[in-house]
Amino acid sequence: MALFSQLIFQAVRWKARRGLSEEAAEQGGKKLAARRTGIRGETFAYWYLRRMGYVFVARNYTPRSAKGELDLVGYDGGTLAIVEVRTRTVREELTALPELSVTEEKQRVLARTAKRFLAEPGVSGAVRRAGHRQRAGASAGSAAA
Repeated sequence: MALFSQLIFQAVRWKARRGLSEEAAEQGGKKLAARRTGIRGETFAYWYLRRMGYVFVARNYTPRSAKGELDLVGYDGGTLAIVEVRTRTVREELTALPELSVTEEKQRVLARTAKRFLAEPGVSGAVRRAGHRQRAGASAGSAAA
């Protein structure tokens, strides 16, 4: 499994370096180009964090009849992490850090969406079981060492 993850990560890295062709950006317009950049960033973040040891329980969670989306939800050790991925293209007029693009309103929407995620039927138990498996795997790994 580690070899497969490494191959996928290398493919995503290669695609990210290659970037969008100007032709595709012109055909689909700026919105399509921005959407593709966002998807590429989320995929890159997913595989990068998997390599760093995260265990994911959800991707692109969107609650029913509510505004908001959680890009990645997973465990970093015993800690449940909700990851908001912000991907930006490099331009001279846009030098701000991506984290500055998360407004207070976006933070409120993320918090509300995270509460809805944890309140979903069946999610709480599944999240706890995934965290328990993660902690048990870490304990077994350290006991074997």
